[in-house]
Amino acid sequence: MNLDTHRSGDQTDQTLIERWKGGDTRAATELVGRHADALARFAVSAGEREEVEELVQDTFVRAFNSIESFRGDSSLRTWLFTIERRLILDRRRSEKRSKNLVPIDEVDASTEFDALDGIVAQETATRVRQAVKSLSPMQHDVFTMRVEQGLSYRDIAAVLDTTEGAARVHYHNAMTAVKECLND
Repeated sequence: MNLDTHRSGDQTDQTLIERWKGGDTRAATELVGRHADALARFAVSAGEREEVEELVQDTFVRAFNSIESFRGDSSLRTWLFTIERRLILDRRRSEKRSKNLVPIDEVDASTEFDALDGIVAQETATRVRQAVKSLSPMQHDVFTMRVEQGLSYRDIAAVLDTTEGAARVHYHNAMTAVKECLND
């Protein structure tokens, strides 16, 4: 059993879960405070731009309603990412969205730089977004979980219901594709 290593003082996630199961609502509040920001970042990295807070709340509602099924084989955060990813996929199916990412509004990148630096930064950001956008859905998920969330291959495999080896291969292929797009 992999007990969670996220700590606040002496409280592990597993300890907080046990406290919450015992009726201590403050434990649930601590768990939300500990993991909500990471879930919001994960949702944004998955292409969600609207109702991110609602998605995070729905993730915790679903998690707390099924906390008895949490076995501790992975970290609580990995389990939460898995729940959130399923919610995102469910929403996309029900809304029949296109598979493309929602474009990010452009922001003027030049502040203290000269005009050329601003143009280069904007062009590079656009090329990176296009490169990531061109990845397969699996490569995109693996890439964003690894680069933006800093998840281990083991945790990525658990979230995506695949093997560690497959996660590594998808990440390698995603990095190769992004580098090729940037070098063109």
